[in-house]
Amino acid sequence: IGGVIPAVILCNDERGGLSQELLERQLTYLVEGGVDGLFVNGSTGEGAVLSVEEKKEIMRQTARIANSKVPLYAVCLQSSTDAVVEEVHAMADLGASFVAAVPPYYYPSTQEAILVHFSRIADTSPVPLILYNIPQNTHAPMSVETVLELSNHPNIVGIKDSSGNFASFHRTLMETDPASFSCIQGEDLLDAASFAVGAPAIVTGLGNVCIEHYVEMHRAAKSGDRTKMLELQRRIYAIAKIVWKLDGKAIPAIKAAAELLGRGNRRMKVEGLTLKPNEVETVRGVLVEAGVL
Repeated sequence: IGGVIPAVILCNDERGGLSQELLERQLTYLVEGGVDGLFVNGSTGEGAVLSVEEKKEIMRQTARIANSKVPLYAVCLQSSTDAVVEEVHAMADLGASFVAAVPPYYYPSTQEAILVHFSRIADTSPVPLILYNIPQNTHAPMSVETVLELSNHPNIVGIKDSSGNFASFHRTLMETDPASFSCIQGEDLLDAASFAVGAPAIVTGLGNVCIEHYVEMHRAAKSGDRTKMLELQRRIYAIAKIVWKLDGKAIPAIKAAAELLGRGNRRMKVEGLTLKPNEVETVRGVLVEAGVL
C-alpha cells in the first residue's frame, strides 16, 4: 500500500444513476495521471447511500476500466458486521485487492464492540482489510489503543484515518510496524505533513479535481524535496476553498468541480444535497483563482 489513492466520486447521471461515460472519463483521468490505486464506494463516492447492487455495478465497471493497472480498494460502508462481511465477499469476487470498513455505526459503539467487529471481518475476508476511521460520520471514534491491537491481526494491513487528528495519526504511525501495517492519511489538508513524517500513502477526495498536485507531491516526498511538497500543499489549499466557502458541502462541491472540468455531474444521490446554481458559481470562481479552470 503506497502513494496516491483517490477516493473516486460517484459518477452519476441527472437521475442519480451510474453514468458509465462519466466514470470512464474520471477513472481514465486519474489512472493516466499516475495514481497508485482507486478507493471505490467510500464517503466521496457516496457509498453510504448506495444499495449493494449499485456498489457492485460501480466496482464491476471500475475493474473493467482500470483493467488491472492499479489496485482497487473497495469500501464497505455498512452499519452491521454481517452486512459488511457479505459485501466484502461480493467486492472481492469483483476484483477488489483490498477492502475497507468503518466501525459499526448508528448505535453507540464501545472499543470492545469495534474490536469484535473488525476481528470478525478480518477473520472471514478473502482479501486484506483496512480500518477506516472517520468519526465525524460514524460517531464511533477508534482509540489508538484499539488500532494498535487490531494491527496485530494478520489480515488487517492498515488504517485510513480521516479524523483530522494528526497527533493520533502520528502516534499510530510511530507505534505500528510499517512492514505489515500502513497508516494512510485521509485528510487532504494533512497530506504533506503525513508524507514528511513517513506515511506511505494518502487517500484524497479533492484529488478528483486536480490529481496532478498529489502525484507531484508524492514524487517530491520520495525525493526529499520538502520545499516542493509544501508548495503543492499550498496549491491544494487553494482548491480546498471550494469546501471552505460552502461549509458542510464538501462532497457536493467536489462533484460540482468535476462537472465544471467535464468529468462528472453535480447531482448527488441524495438529490437535495446537490449544489444550487449560485453555489456552483462559487466553485467555478475558486477553480479559476486556483488556476485549474
